[in-house]
Amino acid sequence: MEKMIKKVKLLLNSEKLRKKVEERMMEFEDLGKKGNEEWFIELCFCILTANSSAELCIKIQNEVGMSFLTLSKEELSRKLRSMGYRYYIKRAEYIVDARRYSNSIKDIVESFGDEFLAREWLVSNVKGLGYKEASHFLRNVGFKNVAIIDRHILRCLYENGVIEEIPKNLSKKNYMKIERLLREISEKTGLSLGELDLFLWYTMTGKVLK
Repeated sequence: MEKMIKKVKLLLNSEKLRKKVEERMMEFEDLGKKGNEEWFIELCFCILTANSSAELCIKIQNEVGMSFLTLSKEELSRKLRSMGYRYYIKRAEYIVDARRYSNSIKDIVESFGDEFLAREWLVSNVKGLGYKEASHFLRNVGFKNVAIIDRHILRCLYENGVIEEIPKNLSKKNYMKIERLLREISEKTGLSLGELDLFLWYTMTGKVLK
């Protein structure tokens, strides 16, 4: 873990990178101040990210936008397919199903007063969301203390000796175990888990996305 902590602290010396991360976190906070429909569009983005690239999902979100609220399942499926999205039928189904929360998703999440309870609700009630996707959504609407454990983060932790192997099955138990390790790193580097994710993602991809 010390190797990982040193690497993050070195990254913190880059003023340009720090500024990028700060700007991204401010964008998340700004989105968190918006309404239910804007939160729902971000939820759609996070549903799409499972086993897909962030770049493609950002492109889809930018093009589809508020139409996530209105396109039929068939229309949305065709749109996703035309943009090169692999799981177009199933994810269109998930998004249409999630519309039951399009006018209340922000209200529901904030009603918990606890991002971990909110995450449990998301995983249990929104089809297509696992712990990674639910954590991603929460971070992108301004919550800072949940970890987004995707393949890039797992590989980063493995290559820096924080975990002995990359788990084949990221069960809830494994997710929570790795999240605790990330929290230890965040505490020792003075970063929130949301910020740490962006720095670690940068080490593996050279990009600061969302």
